[in-house]
Amino acid sequence: MSFSLPLRSLLTLLLALSSLSPAQATPPPKKPSAITAPPAHGGSPGAYANRQDVMAWAEEQTRPGAPLAAWTQQELLEQLGQAQYQARAAQLMMPAPSGQAKDWAAYRDRFVEPRRLQAGLRFWEQHAQAFERAERQYGVPAEVIAGIIGVETYYGQIMGNYRVLDALATLAFDFPGGRSDRTSYFREQLAEFLLWARAEGRPASEFKGSFAGAMGFGQFMPSNVRRLAVDFDADGRIDLIENPVDAIGSIARFLVEHGWQSGLATQVPLTLPEGLDPAQLAKLLAPDIEPTWSAEQLKTAGLDLPLPHPGPWALVRLENGATAPPTHVLGSRNFYVVTRYNRSSYYALAVLTLGERLAVLRRAGQVTE
Repeated sequence: MSFSLPLRSLLTLLLALSSLSPAQATPPPKKPSAITAPPAHGGSPGAYANRQDVMAWAEEQTRPGAPLAAWTQQELLEQLGQAQYQARAAQLMMPAPSGQAKDWAAYRDRFVEPRRLQAGLRFWEQHAQAFERAERQYGVPAEVIAGIIGVETYYGQIMGNYRVLDALATLAFDFPGGRSDRTSYFREQLAEFLLWARAEGRPASEFKGSFAGAMGFGQFMPSNVRRLAVDFDADGRIDLIENPVDAIGSIARFLVEHGWQSGLATQVPLTLPEGLDPAQLAKLLAPDIEPTWSAEQLKTAGLDLPLPHPGPWALVRLENGATAPPTHVLGSRNFYVVTRYNRSSYYALAVLTLGERLAVLRRAGQVTE
């Protein structure tokens, strides 16, 4: 892990920010996108139990050997009949309006701010044994897990108010037009969710989550709940919604299953040298978050700096609005693994920065009760 801000500077910054009002300390929420999101199929949304396309999907899913073969078609349609179309969930799937410049500094400051840091310190202290055990068992540093939970759900304070059944049905059968179609993915997630809810012995309509159907402290999609979640406190039940210990262990397992390597540094801050050939820079940036370049290749290209391991590395650029210069980091395979949670370099660096600063504060004794 890299951390470039001196501890004294960090603590000074936190003391200054702590005197601000809540409205000043946390940036205002983003305004809803003006882009509308009607279904790609062009028809009317909702009414899921009575639509021919939904009936065809239910018939396919309940055939012998299919994912929901233990269900009857009627049972499945009865479940889907309880789902309600969520226009806001469809709208949130749309890309940002064109022409809107990305801003890493503003994005970072939404998450790495005093109140979230204090919530993270409390959460880490409350579950310190689980974090330590996850690090020992899976080789994933506690600060990475803490960073994910902080960015995903503000340490359990914001886990989503959409009924998961509604969100998944909306995106499975009324996916918005105007962007790449992910209908098949959300239909898979809907089936996984219904299987999991039945296994839990609870009505599918009870579960709440994000607009995309993610649930719990770590915002797992249903397929990951069924495939990767663990009973980390050994109480005989996996619960990522009410049990933060299970969530801590499950996030560590998720990262390992996606290729996390114990002890491998995640990123190295980088200032591009003056005079770097633009064509060479464009070549290095082309793979984006995919680790591609060895330390030797980077040196040959003009990026000669001490690195903690030979690679491969990805040269990642994060924009800072329309006027400020961009931020660059070298991301390792572990940096790439964090993007398996959310395919975004901005997300990954926010997670890692939040976790690193929490770790520094803990080492400095800044633990709140």
